[in-house]
Amino acid sequence: MPHRTRTWIRRTATLGILSTAGVLLTAGGAWAHVTVQPGTAAPGATDQAVSFRVPNEEDQAGTTKVEVFLPTDHPIASTLIAPIPGWTEQAQTTKLAKPIHTDDGDITEAVTQVTWSGGTIAPGHYQDFTLDFGQLPSDTDRLTFKALQTYSNGDVVRWIDASNPGQPEPQHPAPVLSLVAPAAAPKTAAATVRSTNDSTARAFGIAGLGVGALSLAAAAYAVIRLRRTNRS
Repeated sequence: MPHRTRTWIRRTATLGILSTAGVLLTAGGAWAHVTVQPGTAAPGATDQAVSFRVPNEEDQAGTTKVEVFLPTDHPIASTLIAPIPGWTEQAQTTKLAKPIHTDDGDITEAVTQVTWSGGTIAPGHYQDFTLDFGQLPSDTDRLTFKALQTYSNGDVVRWIDASNPGQPEPQHPAPVLSLVAPAAAPKTAAATVRSTNDSTARAFGIAGLGVGALSLAAAAYAVIRLRRTNRS
């Protein structure tokens, strides 16, 4: 096989592999945020369970502590914590500046921070941390939960950045629960940004796979054609 042909085949195959791997890495990064599952709920909903999905983004360290801060501008009346084997949870309550009026009386204190520690999220894994809210606020269309993620090597990732309408999603966005009426469920600006980013990442992932496949196919075809030519 001529040297020039072998070089071309190697370059084509390498391009296909790098294109596929590079785009997959880019797409994977867009899904590695701390998020709320599910991302939407009805305003004023009762007994609403939500999970904070925490992925491990480190290659050589595990996540050993997760702190979630509940909003104080739109406080949640009551919060229950689902137990997780291997993890210890601790809730911190704060006296509210403005009491929450309910049929059973005024609520003057609410949970404003929950900390999980003692367990480990290994590299390449994630963990769901679930809270059950007695009743969600009905005077807002979104709840922002800031979060801190601590690794075994001492690194702390602060998921506290606000997502602004019409702007690119920040590097470390705070988890957001959108409150939408069941009958009409238009996405909020923050949800639209996240959905658009995820869709774009998936599209690039599919395109990258296509480019890689075509490049590898071209290299294989060149080998087959060259062999046929040599045989003739």
